[in-house]
Amino acid sequence: MANAERTGRPVTGPVAPAGGGDTGRLTAARALLWLLAALLAARQLVAVLSTPRGERLTDLETWIGPEGVLHVSGSLYDGADGSERFTGTPFSGLVLRPFSVAAEQALGWGWTFGSLALVVALGMIAARALPQPVARRTSLLAAPVAISLLMLSLPVRNTFTTGQTSIIPVLFVLLGCFVVRGERGEQTSGVLIGVAAALQPTVLLFAPLLWCTGRRRAAAGTLGTFAAATALAWAALPQDSWTYWVHHLAGAGLATDPAATANQSLHGMLLRLGIQGPGEIALFLALGAAVAVLGLRRAVRYARDGQLLLAVAVTGCVAVAVSPTTWQHQLLWVLLAVVGRVGKRASDRYMWPVLVVLALTLPATMMLPNMTFLNPVRDNVVLIAALAAAVVVPFLARTSPLYATPHPTDYAAPAPARWSWVPLLPVLRRVTSRPNLILELILIRVGYSAYQQVRLAATGGTNSGGRATAEAHGHRIHSVEQFLHIDIEHAINHGVVAHAPWLKDFFNFYYTSFHFVVPLAVLAFMYVRRPAEYRWGRSALGFATLLALVGFWAFPLAPPRLMPGLGFIDTVHGVQDFSQPDYGTLTQLTNQYAAMPSLHFGWSLWCGIVIAVLARQWWLKALGLLHPLFTVSAIIATGNHWVLDAVGGAAVVGLGFLLTYVIQGPRARTGPRRPKDPGSQPDSDAGEAQKVSV
Repeated sequence: MANAERTGRPVTGPVAPAGGGDTGRLTAARALLWLLAALLAARQLVAVLSTPRGERLTDLETWIGPEGVLHVSGSLYDGADGSERFTGTPFSGLVLRPFSVAAEQALGWGWTFGSLALVVALGMIAARALPQPVARRTSLLAAPVAISLLMLSLPVRNTFTTGQTSIIPVLFVLLGCFVVRGERGEQTSGVLIGVAAALQPTVLLFAPLLWCTGRRRAAAGTLGTFAAATALAWAALPQDSWTYWVHHLAGAGLATDPAATANQSLHGMLLRLGIQGPGEIALFLALGAAVAVLGLRRAVRYARDGQLLLAVAVTGCVAVAVSPTTWQHQLLWVLLAVVGRVGKRASDRYMWPVLVVLALTLPATMMLPNMTFLNPVRDNVVLIAALAAAVVVPFLARTSPLYATPHPTDYAAPAPARWSWVPLLPVLRRVTSRPNLILELILIRVGYSAYQQVRLAATGGTNSGGRATAEAHGHRIHSVEQFLHIDIEHAINHGVVAHAPWLKDFFNFYYTSFHFVVPLAVLAFMYVRRPAEYRWGRSALGFATLLALVGFWAFPLAPPRLMPGLGFIDTVHGVQDFSQPDYGTLTQLTNQYAAMPSLHFGWSLWCGIVIAVLARQWWLKALGLLHPLFTVSAIIATGNHWVLDAVGGAAVVGLGFLLTYVIQGPRARTGPRRPKDPGSQPDSDAGEAQKVSV
């Protein structure tokens, strides 16, 4: 048992039998997850193999193609331009050179399928290496989940696209730490990790981890194998070895632009911050040394605690930070850090994994808005995650009682008024406690970024075909309004412009200023003061927005101001050339034909309903209902929406509240704070919400 705790390998033993129903659900869930992993793998293969030759596996083409670097008789590091230079170690060049004689197309196919096999093996080993205790459900589902996350991660996607070897060092380290066993296994571990270090020098940081955790033979084998491989490469390629190890200081400066955002290392971050020269080098060395010492100490502590996979991840994150260049395909170490457990409350337990997965799967622009003061964070998101894992995040020890059983989440009592035939998903139960703020902010930001992308990609963009479709739909909407005698847009638009310039300015200001401010303010108030209602309101708003995206996609619609021949005045942006409309800096970033339904009115109506329901004073309820009234007046007076767009906005909001009720039941109410019992144990959520059913 002691050895198993030290290594982090699974402890075998009797497992309590699960019920028949639970077993069936687990089997079905496992099958679905394996199917998802297979679909993601197939998607990667199709994406790579369907790319035209010359654009597929670009690094492989650069290294091994007919004019590739590995074919030249001179130095690997003297390409015609910076982009064609080899950036790996001399040993990796020595290993790859024999592949240069293979047929290019056959090698491309073999490289792609071989990379896929390595990813699957990596996921299987990582799943088996989870620290104990592991629930039966987790053990059964871990492998397909791990493989799926790897397939979705930017490092693996980049590896598939460019033809990099960065999966191999990670796999060799995991093999050396978790698969090989016994006395001979220690020697084999050292050889595997030493070869990985010869391919990626910062992997040498695993040698002190092995030494300090009692695996001294493996540590010595790592150093010996690295030295032997490097010496072999030096004997075969002396000029290249001198260039790499001495002239470029272990590869530093070989890249075209080490300050590019793709270089997620401390060196790259300092260069992006404008620090250069000897001062930058000294600061990089000082910060790197501090990160290495602190990170390795933490890694040793987690390894001794029986969390060897977490220790490996922390050491890899240190390697990411201290390497002179750490490109996107070399960041898999950060993804392994999801195994660390953080947080005392059950609702906080998912914060760290979600942040890591989002940082390793989504572009940084989706996680943070395009604001100048956020650029240092946005440009270094993955590096920040690596540094956090290495030196900051307080991962729980296995000896902590909270490791296996965090403080439970407070749920409202079951709602008998629910529609019993609708399955109530556990994740959508009516939680009365306040959710994790960081997760909520990330959810809102990523959700809005996805909304922007889908809205922009919706059929009927600013291309000519989309414009014709959107204008045809606009004439159809106008005809329906004329039939119903509600075509008031033209009269209001011209009346405001001609007779009430002050009102025009007010509506322009209201239209451009309050669309985001008021919903965010309402959400913030509910989060702080009414946590139970917050989840109810947030869910309704999310469902309404998703339904609106369906409308944008299925029914592209030109707003009145972009309808030629009808004489509407664009009060916000001025006279338009309908073939090339100009609406400011967002011209290329938004789809102005996503008008049905109107989320300007829909979101304002959601605000009015929430304020009317939650406010206690009558005047505050009335003030809340004025917001949708002013909004509908503004969208019509400025020529940005038809009356029926507002009707569509009201419909999706109503359906959003209906879906929330169907899935979650009646809203839970936040009750008054209960006085704290001096003799009771502190509870972060106690007294914050009273569980009351409607």
